[in-house]
Amino acid sequence: MSKIVNKSLLFCGIVLVMSGCIKNNLDEGSDRYSENIGYNFSNLGYGGLSKLSSVSKQEVPPSMVSIEGGLFVMGQTEQDIMGGTVNKAKNVHVQGFYMDDSEVSNKEYLIYLDWLAKIFPKSNPKYKHIYTAALPDSTVWRDPMGYDGNLSKTYLRHRGYENYPVVGVSWLQANDYCKWRTDRVAEIKLVKQKILKPLYSTNNVTVEGKNHFDIEVFEANPKLLFGGNKAIYTNYVTQPDTLLNDSISFKTIEENNNKLHIFKQSPHLDFRLPTEIEWEYAAKADIENRFYNTIRGRKKYAWRGESTIDRQSKYFVQHANFKQSKGNYNGISGWNSDYGDITTPIRSFPPNAYGLYDMSGNVAEWVSDVYRPIVDTNLNDLNYNRGKSYRKPKLDENGDVIIATYKDITYDTLPNGKITPSVLPGQILKENINDNDVYLSMNYTKADTKDYADGELTSTIDYNEADSEERARMYNSPIIYKPRVNNKTGEIEIQYDDQRRTTLISNSTRVYKGGSWKDRAYWLDPSQRRYMEEYLSTDYIGFRCVVSKVNENNNKNKRVPFLF
Repeated sequence: MSKIVNKSLLFCGIVLVMSGCIKNNLDEGSDRYSENIGYNFSNLGYGGLSKLSSVSKQEVPPSMVSIEGGLFVMGQTEQDIMGGTVNKAKNVHVQGFYMDDSEVSNKEYLIYLDWLAKIFPKSNPKYKHIYTAALPDSTVWRDPMGYDGNLSKTYLRHRGYENYPVVGVSWLQANDYCKWRTDRVAEIKLVKQKILKPLYSTNNVTVEGKNHFDIEVFEANPKLLFGGNKAIYTNYVTQPDTLLNDSISFKTIEENNNKLHIFKQSPHLDFRLPTEIEWEYAAKADIENRFYNTIRGRKKYAWRGESTIDRQSKYFVQHANFKQSKGNYNGISGWNSDYGDITTPIRSFPPNAYGLYDMSGNVAEWVSDVYRPIVDTNLNDLNYNRGKSYRKPKLDENGDVIIATYKDITYDTLPNGKITPSVLPGQILKENINDNDVYLSMNYTKADTKDYADGELTSTIDYNEADSEERARMYNSPIIYKPRVNNKTGEIEIQYDDQRRTTLISNSTRVYKGGSWKDRAYWLDPSQRRYMEEYLSTDYIGFRCVVSKVNENNNKNKRVPFLF
């Protein structure tokens, strides 16, 4: 009997070894093994496709917290002080994302400014407007009937204010910062992976002008960075140009003949402004009102409760920095109630249930959306966002993207007289998509969708008018004329719209959310909405960034009855 058992065990062992050998030959564990076809395409005999990155999970970006997506009720919780009914409660769904735990501070924004000054020095006439275009407007602190406390000189650059939220930044400037942050995070990641050399300390590499790292250029064609200078890469070796391959080979100490595949490094972390729905969802943090699969009630503020006073604190201070009554910004001397008469340092107050600071109070914040009175979830109730413009890279005759040089810089004069570059040297030149790109598209029909179904011609009663002069604009906002230069005097001339207008809503008005140090408690409700032209700035609006999550994993085993 024992012999039979031993023979059976031996036979099973042989079968297991053989099956293991077969599996190893098939390389079923490879990321390029095709279950549909039955072999590994990374083997040289089957095509030699580049292996994918071993990193399958998205890392939490620096200074950000994870926000799990889900359903929530968007819209007002209080009566509209103007008697309006356009911000009604509505069900919407938000996908997961990462968000800065606090607003961008003066310290962080100054790093951005100093980088611009180093890469695009003002002393070079080619770049004279790039640095100044990014500067916050320090005059926002001025008041014709008040003294600014010298804040116009000290708030941005004095070390005493370095951890205060940056203000005086327009929506356009905030977007430029997001793009810069995207490039710098991607750059340091590639340096840590030993793909890029430290660019600022590498011989034969000068980081100035168009020679700086841009992640969009890297993903389009790494050979175009720094004008094709191979010294920026670690032991970089290009493949012959005759090979039609989208990879770049380079040798490392750990592994020879390793291939840098473009898609292996993609997608990069794309920092951007939050959408209005993302911001409101994160601010309300209804997760702390959840009981099993229901939400118990609606929150009025970013914290739990109906009062602005933190009754758990020792001195009954406020939950946030805001204007408590007329003339009362901070309480009486010796008994401060909210730590500051203007802005306060970031993270001064306890965070909400998601770990986010100052979602109510301190400064209001820009979001990406173009303002319309109604958030129409009948058009879209998943990740609703209004204000997108679809653009594509410009290509040369060889099909490569065109990289901007200083000759490609055109400066736009904004309606308020500010001068801003249309593109920075070293970035990809882009253009709006055209009719051919959207031909028979099921999703959209034009590049600019800011007024989609709410302001475009087809949404007005005059959609059938042939003469454009007879078509009435749905939003009869003032026409903003760009300043022009008088050829005789060289001075900038401003032209005002002298016609009677009925609204300030246009395609350049952007939403900002949250109350500020200058607002009463009514505006601390995250559902309240206000708007301002995208090129303007104030002393009470700042911003923070978000990053979309890649394939958020909703683990079926991680459900809990309630948060607390």
